[in-house]
Amino acid sequence: MSSERRLLTLPVSMRVELKKPLGKLFTGPPNETVNLLRAVLNQYKPHYFAVVGDFTSKNVLNAGLKPDLVVVDNRVMRSEVPPLDLEGRQRITAFNRAGTIDPSAWIALREAVMLKSRVSVIVEGEEDLLVLPLISLTPIGSLIVYGQPREGMVVVEVTKEIKGWVEDFLSRMEES
Repeated sequence: MSSERRLLTLPVSMRVELKKPLGKLFTGPPNETVNLLRAVLNQYKPHYFAVVGDFTSKNVLNAGLKPDLVVVDNRVMRSEVPPLDLEGRQRITAFNRAGTIDPSAWIALREAVMLKSRVSVIVEGEEDLLVLPLISLTPIGSLIVYGQPREGMVVVEVTKEIKGWVEDFLSRMEES
């Protein structure tokens, strides 16, 4: 996968494609969306469960759900927030500038997925686009959750189709 070795930058012209949720959007207050997620997890029993974003991760962890991977950058909507209590989780750090997917982030996510569970990736920079490489790296049957600002949370079932969409999208990003 050559995209793992190069810095990928999101062109302004492609941003609109990411406004549409990549999976099922659960709207409402966090306690409601987390309860919907809990029901999905109980029914679906995914091979791998990851959460991207501080606000969503905080709500998922506070609800007692146990994701295999948490990806955070200590920011919510570009404002700094106190770090989450990630006690008992192995920590991996990565660097990733806003609007990019850095090779450091690919490496950190790959390592986290290979470790299988109880891992957190702490991003210096911004984690927003890291849902894309995470979809690429996790096995089919995984569940990835991320926040949709001011709307709720998005639950993505990793399928062959969504992996194909992500690979196409990544291939169209600008490489450096």
